[in-house]
Amino acid sequence: MNQLITNNQNSNFYNHLTKLLLECNSFIFNVAFINYSGVQLLLNCLEELKKKGIKGKILSSTYLNFTEVEALKKLQEFENIELKIYDCTNKGFHAKAYIFEFEEEYKILLGSSNITSSAFKTNIEWNIKSISKKNEEFSTNILQEFKTLWEDSFFVTKDFLQQYGQYKLKTKVENFVYEKELKINSMQKQALEKLDFFRRKKETKALAIAATGTGKTYLAAFDVKAFSPKKMLFIVHRENILQKAKKSFEAVIKNIECGFFTGNKKEQKASYLFATVQTLSANYKKFSKEEFDYIIYDEAHHITSPSYEKITNYFKPKFSLGLTATPNRMDGNSIYEVFDDNIACDIRLNEALENNLVVPFHYYGVTDIKEIDYESVDLKDIVLLSKLLMVNKRVDFIIQKLNFYGNSGDKRRVLGFCASKEHAKFMSDEFNKKGIVSAFLTSEDSVLKREKIIKELENEKNSLEVVFSVDIFNEGVDIPSVNTVLMLRPTNSPIVFIQQLGRGLRKYKSKEFLTIIDFIGNHKKAFLIALALCGNKILDKESIKFSLLNNFADFANAHIVIDEISKQRVLEQINSENLSSFKYLKSRYFEFKALLGNKVPKIEDFINYDEFISPVPFILESKSYIEFLQKVEKTEELKELCSDENFLKAVRFIDFYLPLRRVYEFVILKYLLSNECCSLEKAFKILDKYLNRVDKETIKHSFSYLNQEFFDSSQKKRFLKLVFWENEELKRTQEFEKLLENKDKKNIIENSLNYGILTYEKSFGSFDFGLPFLKLYEKYNMQEIALLSNFDKIHSSFRGSGFLKFKDDFFLFITLEKDKFAKGSHYENNFLSKDCFTFISKPKMSQDKGDGKRLINNKKEKAKLHIFVRKFSHVDKKVQKFLYLGLANCIKYEGNQPIKTWLKLEKPLNNKIYEEFTKII
Repeated sequence: MNQLITNNQNSNFYNHLTKLLLECNSFIFNVAFINYSGVQLLLNCLEELKKKGIKGKILSSTYLNFTEVEALKKLQEFENIELKIYDCTNKGFHAKAYIFEFEEEYKILLGSSNITSSAFKTNIEWNIKSISKKNEEFSTNILQEFKTLWEDSFFVTKDFLQQYGQYKLKTKVENFVYEKELKINSMQKQALEKLDFFRRKKETKALAIAATGTGKTYLAAFDVKAFSPKKMLFIVHRENILQKAKKSFEAVIKNIECGFFTGNKKEQKASYLFATVQTLSANYKKFSKEEFDYIIYDEAHHITSPSYEKITNYFKPKFSLGLTATPNRMDGNSIYEVFDDNIACDIRLNEALENNLVVPFHYYGVTDIKEIDYESVDLKDIVLLSKLLMVNKRVDFIIQKLNFYGNSGDKRRVLGFCASKEHAKFMSDEFNKKGIVSAFLTSEDSVLKREKIIKELENEKNSLEVVFSVDIFNEGVDIPSVNTVLMLRPTNSPIVFIQQLGRGLRKYKSKEFLTIIDFIGNHKKAFLIALALCGNKILDKESIKFSLLNNFADFANAHIVIDEISKQRVLEQINSENLSSFKYLKSRYFEFKALLGNKVPKIEDFINYDEFISPVPFILESKSYIEFLQKVEKTEELKELCSDENFLKAVRFIDFYLPLRRVYEFVILKYLLSNECCSLEKAFKILDKYLNRVDKETIKHSFSYLNQEFFDSSQKKRFLKLVFWENEELKRTQEFEKLLENKDKKNIIENSLNYGILTYEKSFGSFDFGLPFLKLYEKYNMQEIALLSNFDKIHSSFRGSGFLKFKDDFFLFITLEKDKFAKGSHYENNFLSKDCFTFISKPKMSQDKGDGKRLINNKKEKAKLHIFVRKFSHVDKKVQKFLYLGLANCIKYEGNQPIKTWLKLEKPLNNKIYEEFTKII
């Protein structure tokens, strides 16, 4: 039972706190700040606990710099207490929790009281006392949250106290920043582990892809520190980046000799050399080919330009690393080939937000003025669209909203996205007339002009506040100091929408968050905003609606509000739109094609945009990607390709398995594109590049699978047999040999194989699965699970039931929210909590024999219960793929034929997935 604790004449927080302290077995304090006045009141209690050997952990923060040095010094005197500080440079810390451990339970105080005398006794404070058993979800969640914070904090040291004390003596407004050793962020940690993996596999190149502002330069510095080269070369295409890069390296690696190699300085004897590509390409022969052990290519998507090619063809380093936020090569080919398909990391916007790698954003979707009516306007008609948007009344409305929402930081720095050059000039002129100093930039402006305007915007003393922009994909319009983004034109593209949003997300001094004001009109594709914000990993249309109705509460590090008029318009469009119809998919395809400069997209092109668009829906609609292309493009070339039935059966076989769940088959097939046969030993060697552990039994299973040993008659008819297994080798069939003689057909097959392998790498990395090859929270169908289990019978037989098994692995398939008319809808499979749910067995299962006995006694019987859940969508009237929730154990059961079981997951669901499976709209 919960108890409210307040400070009043009869009781106070201090009395409850000290009583629990003196009775507990251990304690945890998790508070925003600590003052000496509060610590002094606890000294007697803490001394008693020290004598009794009762240990505790205290976590506070630099939040608003309220924590006092004297309080921390006093707490350091107690050797039974571990003391840490959470750095609030990037995120506020406002938690107040006091957790006390007893034999069988935790007693927890949660509320508003920090460690100060007034909070303990006199302030108006509300706190709740709660008692929770040790295995209950409430206490488990609190302890897990604390563990995460504790691990992300640092111990209070003498050095910290000295720096913090000196800072507090100064009269500064900005947050205190402790000059501790640079901490590796989540993106960098992932990439460093993968880079180490590549080098252990004798690879000499890798590519790191990460959103702007996530720390790619620091990543390079951390890896150089680990590699410890005698000489290092860092190459960029702009001189103004070199100073920042050099400082980053010097912050990570102490006592290194750095130098510049530019038009102004040529310090070529320095151990760590920072060079511009322009200077280096004209002077590279001044160095030996083996001069540098480690070379870094910043903005690596430029690497195929002539100036870069001179350098890459000449130098022979032990290791090369490419850094880029946009892995799109200028010549339209794949950048991945240049770095031998070795992806160290690929961190896109949503992941960067979730991991606090970029600044949070506050998005406001505002209904545009009534005069802006898109009903009869083709959004591709830029002239007409611009004319519609260039209205003085709308300018006043935009300024009103700009002033109303305000911004983070002292100076307003705004980037406004416009429909055309004329629109941008109009907005700039009108803002200037109204006293808001503005400028506009387009792709026609020189780099010098862009840099000049950016410097004016960043300068605190300069009066420039707003830059209106067109052609946002041209480099040079990325301004880290931007704290406000105006979306002033409608878009048909979720990708463009997110790229505009992302332009202001780089972290910058005095910028706590980015303000985004989007003027949503009545255009027919307004619902794409919701799709863009949800990303490409949504479960279904109902999930989009849920996020929209709840103001995207599950979106990490973002505050998203869409006003009611726009929200209703978007909801209506979502309800009426069929997201799997050919019409919708065709429109998405042409939107994507336009983004690529109207080049027909190869399947590999989707890799760079897989956060927002995937070729898989196109494949599902047309059996293969090339057949979808033929439908929408209708060219003679595509028609001729698709007239070859064997070719179609070959690409259908490959595309059918996208997205890839096991890399073995695709790596082997890719090898066979250029080699007539593949032995088991060769397969082991080529797979070793991709996996921490290559399983020999799985190689044999893959050989059998490619030999179509697990196909049913309909699959054998539908798919071309590409290889056959003979004398311990896989060999190409005659039909496959013939297809490979045609260069275009071979390229299309290779593109699909590359797409599968690269997306697998990005999704799973070198993940060491073990059998079955399942990853938590990935989606699978039953035939994929058969493949990943090395099931040695026809795989299509591994379906049709809520319960399947192979050896000691039991696979339990649960469909939630079943249609009331569907067969089996009377089954009661429901989540009771984040880690507990009910499961009804097959009707004939019995407690005292066979699978039923093993199910209810799974631990004793050594049966592993793998849990898969999918949802029935009331909006789409469809079921989704099964989401893998990991292993569970039976904790309770009742009844017979069928048996009702209570299962407990080994890893509880996170909030987002739990809500997905339990919400009702």
